[in-house]
Amino acid sequence: MKICILTIGTRGDVQPYIALALGLKRVGHEVTIATLSEFQSLVQQYGLKHAVLRGDFLKVAQTADKNSSSQKRVNPFRLIRQYKEMAKDTLADEWASAKDTEVFIYNPAAIGAFDIADKLGVPAFAAFPAPLYTPTREFPSPFFPFRNLGPFNKTSHQFFAKLAPAMFRSSVNAWRREVLGMPRAKKDSRLRGKPIPTLYAYSDAVVPRPADWDESAIVTGYWFLDAPEEWRPDPALVKFIGDGPAPVYVGFGSMSMFSEANNIALVAEALRIAGQRGIVTRGDNHVNAADMPDHIFLVDAVPHGWLFPQMAAVVHHGGAGTTGASLRAGKPTVICPFVGDQSFWGRRVATLGVGQSPVPLRKLTAQNLATAIKTVVTDEPMQQRARALAKILRAEDGVGRAAEVILGQLPA
Repeated sequence: MKICILTIGTRGDVQPYIALALGLKRVGHEVTIATLSEFQSLVQQYGLKHAVLRGDFLKVAQTADKNSSSQKRVNPFRLIRQYKEMAKDTLADEWASAKDTEVFIYNPAAIGAFDIADKLGVPAFAAFPAPLYTPTREFPSPFFPFRNLGPFNKTSHQFFAKLAPAMFRSSVNAWRREVLGMPRAKKDSRLRGKPIPTLYAYSDAVVPRPADWDESAIVTGYWFLDAPEEWRPDPALVKFIGDGPAPVYVGFGSMSMFSEANNIALVAEALRIAGQRGIVTRGDNHVNAADMPDHIFLVDAVPHGWLFPQMAAVVHHGGAGTTGASLRAGKPTVICPFVGDQSFWGRRVATLGVGQSPVPLRKLTAQNLATAIKTVVTDEPMQQRARALAKILRAEDGVGRAAEVILGQLPA
C-alpha cells in the first residue's frame, strides 16, 4: 500500500516521521516522506523515498533576522507577505507528493495537510511529537509559557489551533478552490464527520494522557530514530569520551537564530565552572576545534541514541525529540528553552524529578548554566529516577504501536 507522510520544519520535525516510515516499510508498505530538500539525504540514507517541499519558513525568518541591524528590525508585515507567496509553492508540492497516496499521515503544522486529507478521501492520520492538537482542561497548550491557566487551559489549545493557520488561511482557501476544487474549509478538527485520529509520539510515562481526551487521540510512545547500520563515530570523539570522566553534552539543535545558542564561549565557561568535560555542538559557529580548551570537544550532528548513554548529563533546548532521547538514555537533563513547546518539556522534566528546573533564554548565563549542570551531575536520587524512567521508555515500542493503530483502521 502507498503511504505518504507529510512533515515540514526542523530536523526534529522530520526524524520521528522517518522512524515511523521505517516501521511501516518493515511490514511491507511503500512509504514516501514529503519534506524540505535539506532533509533529502537524511531520508534517503534510511532507504526511503523523498518528495521535495519548497518553503523553508524558518530559514527565511533566520535570514531576515541576520540581515537586519539592531536599528532596523525585521518588518513582520513584509515577512508575512513573503510567507504567503512561499505558501503557494509549498501547497503545490504537498499536493503533488500526496495526491496518489492510499494512506495519508501528516504533521498538522504543514499548512495544507488537513485540506489534502479532506480531498483525498483515504484513511488519514495526524501525527505530532507533542500534545498540541487535542484540547484538554488538564494543562495549557504547550506553546504557551504557563504551567496552568486553570479554567482557560482548554481555551488556550483552541486559541493556538486557530492562531497557527490564520496567516495562511486566505492562501489555503484560494488553493482549495482553484486546485482541489473544494469550498473553503469550515473546520480542521473533523474529517468526514469524525474526529481525525491523532497519533502523539511521546510516552504517557512522560506526559500522562489527559482524562478528557476521546479515543481519537492516541499516545503511542516515542518514535526513536537510531543511527543507520553503516554509521561509525569519529575516532577522535570516541577517544575523548574514553579519556576521562563521562562528559556533559550541550547542544541547542536548530536554535541557531538565537545568539545564546551560538555562544560556545559561554558554554565552555559554564562547563569550566562546573568542573565538567563537555561535548558541545558547533551549530552555525565557524569555530576551529583546535582553539577550544582541553575540556571541550566540538561536534556537528551525532546520533543521540549512540551519544547520550555515554554522557554524565544532557543539556539541550527542549525539543520534543531531544527530550525523549535524553530520557531514554537515563541521563539527568537540563533544558534551556528558547521558543515553542520547549518550556513545556522543561517543566515536565523538572516535575518528573529527572532534571533541573529549566534555565530560560533570558537567564542563560555561564554561572546559571554551571549551577544547573553541577546539580544534575551530583544529585544521585535524580539520577536514579532518570534511570528508572529510561527503563520504562526502552520497554515501549512507540513505532510498533503507531503502526498497529494505522493498519488497524485500514479497510480489509
